[in-house]
Amino acid sequence: MRPAGRGRRGRPGEAGAIRPITRSPWLGADCSGRHSPPAARSGRSGIIDSGPEAAPGGEEPADKARPGGGGCAEAHRERLRRPLPEAVRQAVVEVAAEVIGALPLDDVPAPLRRFARFERRKRAKLAGQHIAAALEKDPGFRRRVAEPLRDGQADLVAAVEDRDVPPAADPVRVAVLAYLLRPEGWTELVESAREELERSATASEEEAAERRVAALKAELAAARTARAAEVDRLRAELRETKAEVADLRRKLHEARTRFRAAEERAAAAAAEAERSLAEARESTAASEKELRKLRARAAQAEAAAEAAKRAAREGRNVEDVRLRMLLDTLVDAAQGVRRELALPSTIERPADAVGALEPDRQAHRALPGRALSDSDPQLLDRLLTLPRVHLVVDGYNVTKTGYGELPLSDQRTRLLSGLGGLAAQTRAEVTCVFDGAELDAPVAIAAPRGVRVLFSRPGQTADELIGELVRAEPQGRAVVVVSSDREVADSARRANARPCPSTLLLRRLGRS
Repeated sequence: MRPAGRGRRGRPGEAGAIRPITRSPWLGADCSGRHSPPAARSGRSGIIDSGPEAAPGGEEPADKARPGGGGCAEAHRERLRRPLPEAVRQAVVEVAAEVIGALPLDDVPAPLRRFARFERRKRAKLAGQHIAAALEKDPGFRRRVAEPLRDGQADLVAAVEDRDVPPAADPVRVAVLAYLLRPEGWTELVESAREELERSATASEEEAAERRVAALKAELAAARTARAAEVDRLRAELRETKAEVADLRRKLHEARTRFRAAEERAAAAAAEAERSLAEARESTAASEKELRKLRARAAQAEAAAEAAKRAAREGRNVEDVRLRMLLDTLVDAAQGVRRELALPSTIERPADAVGALEPDRQAHRALPGRALSDSDPQLLDRLLTLPRVHLVVDGYNVTKTGYGELPLSDQRTRLLSGLGGLAAQTRAEVTCVFDGAELDAPVAIAAPRGVRVLFSRPGQTADELIGELVRAEPQGRAVVVVSSDREVADSARRANARPCPSTLLLRRLGRS
């Protein structure tokens, strides 16, 4: 049920339904007479709710009272206890909006003049609250609005003023005329219209409620029938589901049994795989170890093959070089001895073959350095005067003896720079040997002119490389090995080379 005081539009064809007001049949000749839809609801007005005494200046002057309005004084004192019904308020606003368009601009209240040029429906929609306020506060404007109704609906107006309203009269029209004309007892007419509208709305709502109840009962019966059918169907589905669940449980039990068997087989296979993997890893490790050995042997075989190829390419040139080197050494030594002994360049005369002792003939001297000790400062200088001497230097032994605090790269650079100057001064063949194990990576070294720089191969020490260099020289050539290592010195003596301490070379390089 809707609250009292609010009307409801009934559905077409329902008993007691309030028809929407779409036109104002009571308008006179001054009005257009066209259909005018009800004003849009912008909320119930709180202004149109009482008589003229609700606002100051609302009393109508006595000299302007219309004839036949004998109860006007009582009407001015009357006031509505509640706001106008919504349907009545819309009808009043629509009638006033229609009249505003036909009035001269000077007769229109000042607050409504800006709406006077609007189209009627737009005026009723946008200016509804302003029109309602003007009707409540301005009795003169209210009379001008009521004049077309008085001319167009004279019988109904007279009945309203005489309070003899026909029973078949539209309660909304009666309430509109009562509000605008304000005859004696007009509030009772408005309240009667309100009650009639509420009774119509209540009756319509009761009929609608009865129809809804009947519909709900029909729906309930249909729902019960459907529910019974649904229950039967669900019971059948439940039986099928139970049978299916029992079958699934059986299959699940079988699957679990197979799964356990598969797990056992998988565990056994995993254990076997672990054993096989361990054996394979051991076999792989052994294979890799053997492979590394084979690769080392292959590398050695390749090196030997390469050396054999070089020897094959050179053929007998190696022996020829050794013999030529020995011959050059002997020739240079003979020339040196000849110069030192001041021997004549001619061949021996027959008289020279006669044995005799000549005065002041110098005895034959030993080779330079043969009689000097290893600590003699002149040892290295005497050795470097030998013809075609080969100076082999143990690089890191010399650098670590003289300036071991420097990085290895700086040690090598400093030693090679000194050896380059020494080779240029003495014209001796100089070979500097470094241990390849001291290198983190291959290095590029620009060797000075006349100096040969060698690094030992992986797995080979610098001492072994020095021994190979000494043994590669022909018998009779002067070879000097510079190293303070006792083993290197002893190995050099066994190979008929002359060892020399590193300190003597450092002193000689410092002097240079």
